[in-house]
Amino acid sequence: MPILLFDGHCNLCNAWVNFIIKRDPPGRIRFASLQSPAGSRLLEDHKIDANYLDSLVLFEEDKFSVSSSAALRILSYLDGWERHLISLRLFPRPLRDLVYRFVAKNRYRWFGRREQCMVPTIELSKRFLTD
Repeated sequence: MPILLFDGHCNLCNAWVNFIIKRDPPGRIRFASLQSPAGSRLLEDHKIDANYLDSLVLFEEDKFSVSSSAALRILSYLDGWERHLISLRLFPRPLRDLVYRFVAKNRYRWFGRREQCMVPTIELSKRFLTD
């Protein structure tokens, strides 16, 4: 089952998680904030810097992807028309990641920042790893 790590303080990242939840009715994707104990443990287990907060990280079985690759891989799990956006992989990864990093660098300024990570509803809590 894929696990997506996201910046729990970022409004854009939280909106992305809500977008995914609405388009993944079977609940295939699980989530953890980068700031959570579960997120920290996954980063450590895969030898990713624990201070790595500027990107999505998607874990799929024994591999992981980050930045634009993680965002595009997520699309393959969705049920709606959005899954066809995965064809954006045709653009070279350095170009995709350049755009991704530009948005990531400005995300708090453009979309705001939360003081606390999102708290899932009771029915969604089984999809969120916390510790």
